[in-house]
Amino acid sequence: MEYNDFLREKMVAAFGCTEPIALAYAASRARFILGEDPEKIKARLSGNIIKNVNSVKVPATEGRKGIEISLAAGAFLGDYTKKLEVLSDIDKTKLNYLDELIDKGLCDIELLHEKKGLYIDVSMEKGDKKSQVIIKDFHTNIIYESLNDKILFEKKDEDREVENEIELSFDNIYDFAKNGNYEDIVDVLDKEIEYNYAIAKEGIENPWGANIGKMVLEDAADKYTEKLVAYAAAGSDARMSGCEKPVVINSGSGNQGITVSVPIIIYAKDHEIEKDKLYRSLIFANLIGLYIKEGIGELSAYCGVVSAASASVCGLAFMRDEEKDLIKEILTNALATNSGIICDGAKESCAIKIASSLKMAFLAYKQAKAGNSFKAGDGIVKSDIDEMIKTVGHIAMDGMKETDEVILKEMIGK
Repeated sequence: MEYNDFLREKMVAAFGCTEPIALAYAASRARFILGEDPEKIKARLSGNIIKNVNSVKVPATEGRKGIEISLAAGAFLGDYTKKLEVLSDIDKTKLNYLDELIDKGLCDIELLHEKKGLYIDVSMEKGDKKSQVIIKDFHTNIIYESLNDKILFEKKDEDREVENEIELSFDNIYDFAKNGNYEDIVDVLDKEIEYNYAIAKEGIENPWGANIGKMVLEDAADKYTEKLVAYAAAGSDARMSGCEKPVVINSGSGNQGITVSVPIIIYAKDHEIEKDKLYRSLIFANLIGLYIKEGIGELSAYCGVVSAASASVCGLAFMRDEEKDLIKEILTNALATNSGIICDGAKESCAIKIASSLKMAFLAYKQAKAGNSFKAGDGIVKSDIDEMIKTVGHIAMDGMKETDEVILKEMIGK
């Protein structure tokens, strides 16, 4: 797989927080296979899915939260052909009817302790008919479909490994961002610029969530980087509170897509940066964000906006023509400092985690410019940036497994 193809696959538009949307997508597809509205919806889900759907508002549902409305809206109102925009343009007049069905026991939810990361198994029943859809690893990756227990589609693990194969390293990403031909993905980059700036602007101009972005901007005074932090946080304020503006995602996450891109977009607008440099900076930041998350996984106890913020500030340094070795130091400093912020699900507090992570990433930039970067052997710091990224992945994927289980238990008692 080439970098352009990789970015087109990963940088897709999503309407609302991606975990409830993934549930809606699975439910919509299962309803299509069933061929009629279900009497019963059963969802067997990993803890990470439950954690990330539990507290976030589902777009287009007028402020409703949670797993049941995500499933019901997808099944009865959604259009699976739109994938992560499955709930865009739904008939909201039917939401009260869905509330009634949910109150009568439409949905059964089961936590699968043995399934880690992203795992969704949705089955539907109507009379003696039954359909089933399973999604794994990333939000639209259907690996199994059946009707009346007859397999219609199945994707083996080895098939997924082949289709997702791509060589990621800091130097390769840097070289592609500097010199590669990106003509094939200009439309993707333009959409990221348009969508992600629009939701950030919405979060600044109107009251959403805890209004973290607006508060940061009020306190910014003459510190320019605070404006960049504010707009990114404001985008999350809006998104986590049910704003119906789409976002181009990174690593399966709208919050990470906003964090990676918005500071770069705002900086480019304010400084009249030429389009080619803006495109290349976004390519660099998005690929670095994806590279870091490759070892972490799309869902874990590690808050993804930490890696996204680190990548974003490196993208700004790239835009400002900083030396490659300095950018490596920025990334190392940022990851060494903020790694360990927990993910306790998608919700309004994600905005303040974005603000915190970007503030620390900007300090990491200043630290590198001052010649004060951390040295190999300082805690988890490695002499090689690719080894540093692998280390963060090991900590998140392996070291924080028990943390993830404890977080889920504290959130929902399971």
